[in-house]
Amino acid sequence: MALFERLKAAAPGEWACYVDHAFVRGMGDGTLPEAAFRTYLVQDYLFLIQFARANALAAYKSRTLADLRAAKDGLSAIVDVELDLHVRLCERWGLSPADIEAAPEHQATVAYTRFVIDCGMSGDLLDLHVALAPCVLGYAEIGRALAPAGVDALAGHPYREWIGEYAGDAYQQVAANASRHLDDLGARYLGPGRFDELAALFGKASRLEADFWQMGLDAAGL
Repeated sequence: MALFERLKAAAPGEWACYVDHAFVRGMGDGTLPEAAFRTYLVQDYLFLIQFARANALAAYKSRTLADLRAAKDGLSAIVDVELDLHVRLCERWGLSPADIEAAPEHQATVAYTRFVIDCGMSGDLLDLHVALAPCVLGYAEIGRALAPAGVDALAGHPYREWIGEYAGDAYQQVAANASRHLDDLGARYLGPGRFDELAALFGKASRLEADFWQMGLDAAGL
């Protein structure tokens, strides 16, 4: 079983709260209020800046060329793809990149991103990638779940562009590569008795992801 699947199985409650959150369900059926999505999107832009830093930290902590390439690919996926999606969507509300970057970070944004960076600073490369996994791999899982008949079937859906980004082949490949790299790190670093510690870390990161969704709902008064 892939390490990612083992981690999910070890934290079923935390994982379900994240991937089946009311925010996600609202995106899926199109009932999520725009105010909730807008708050989320601006904060997710700030979130991704910090996650780019986490991937830069992964590059610094890399001991092999393969690890270094994985960190480079993760950084590129954020800086060259995901941030551009957020800019395009925010332009609909007249928000420029400068406007978004000037927004204050919400407590939920700070809590999750600094948790991930702290895991990387205090632990090894496996700790860091386990902390990143709910975001990197979870968004791919959510994207697939929200587009069961494919992206083309979402014509007219208010959140088609967001869902399409994460359900699309390009991001699904990013996630598949990340899962394989996590397995490789596990083969090298997962010693006896360590899995329980990693499962706790994964569960905490998943709870913080759920809190991030909730932030958007709270902002809309839901």
